[in-house]
Amino acid sequence: MTINKKRMEQLEAEHHPDEIRARIVGQDHSYLGDAILGAMDGGVTTFAVIAGVAGGGFDSQVILVLGLAKLFADGFSMAASNFLQTRSQHEQIEEARQTEREHIRHIPEGERREIRQIFAQKGFEGDILDSIVETLSQDEEQWIDIMLSQELGLPREAPNPMGAAGATFGAFLVVGFLPLLPFLIPGLTMDQAFWISGGITAAAFLGVGVIKGLVLKRPVLKSGIQTLLVGSGAAVLAYLVSYWLRQRYGVG
Repeated sequence: MTINKKRMEQLEAEHHPDEIRARIVGQDHSYLGDAILGAMDGGVTTFAVIAGVAGGGFDSQVILVLGLAKLFADGFSMAASNFLQTRSQHEQIEEARQTEREHIRHIPEGERREIRQIFAQKGFEGDILDSIVETLSQDEEQWIDIMLSQELGLPREAPNPMGAAGATFGAFLVVGFLPLLPFLIPGLTMDQAFWISGGITAAAFLGVGVIKGLVLKRPVLKSGIQTLLVGSGAAVLAYLVSYWLRQRYGVG
């Protein structure tokens, strides 16, 4: 694959010793995934309520009551679930770390044989393999980290549960509140508020995708459009189901 000059310069800059050190040493967990998940779910949840109420023929007061109730209840539920999941991951890693520490202290030769097999499977052999085993087994914490990642497939540490929950809840509330804004503006008809809300929600989904693309260094337009399409599905489905129920059974 041919790399143009601009991309080559970018790659060289990313592999400067200072940049490498920043990525490897002391790198904090990114809560981008938590925020994007919260933002997407917040936008989908709120606009699905709006679309469902509009499709059912109810008025804007119902939208505000249900929308705000769903916004805070679902946002808190999602954040709490993320908190519990992340804390469980912490506990799993800590338990595995303590188990490996016990093994290293009581059966170090057995743990060295495990390191030897791990790196032998990667193609190392002879003196180089002996050197790897000797080097890694000199530091207990480094030894444990290797066993966590290479033997058990676990990260060295989990993200902070409060940080993950906070990122999820904050993004959920911010993006989830945006679709409700037009229904707070006096003088707008139900139809006007609905279409403005739809435009705001679409723009929010597109913006979330663009931000994701920028952070992950992916094509921003493609990322934005993908996020927009995924986020719009639930709202369209809610509207169509509510509209069908209204026509079929006279609901609303």
